Amino acid sequence: MTKAISVTLFLALMVSTAVAEMPMSFYQSINNQKYKDILCVKNYDAGASVTESYSDVKHLKKQTEVRTASYDAGCLAGEQCGGTGSLEASINSNVIGKAHIAWESVDTKADGKGRHAVLGRSIEDLVGVFSIQKFIQLWSNSTPGEISVDWMPCI
Repeated sequence: MTKAISVTLFLALMVSTAVAEMPMSFYQSINNQKYKDILCVKNYDAGASVTESYSDVKHLKKQTEVRTASYDAGCLAGEQCGGTGSLEASINSNVIGKAHIAWESVDTKADGKGRHAVLGRSIEDLVGVFSIQKFIQLWSNSTPGEISVDWMPCI
């Protein structure tokens, strides 16, 4: 019975010694992980994408609404059918940390090499304490002024 107790005590001492040998920076890095929040939405019919990303966050209060839709453009005989679409994002947030807000609009039709031409792009990277209020509206096959004042074509 005493041998079993001494073996158990020895194993407990070995485990506690192994934990004590870890460097303090190891525990600090594990306990110092910050919150991340990432949202990426793509609409291939509209040729549009939106990314909202927060990292190293100490405080985040956000309200984000994203609407995306695809519409059948109708096809004539012998033509390739191509839908149209839209992507709208409304972002309202208060942040302490880092933020990355981006959108891109590309041509839905590929060129001869299979690439889609970029029609517009916006990238915002923010660090610190800030508020974001942004409305992004991307529609395919529309004309300026048809949808809103802040319009970017997504042909």
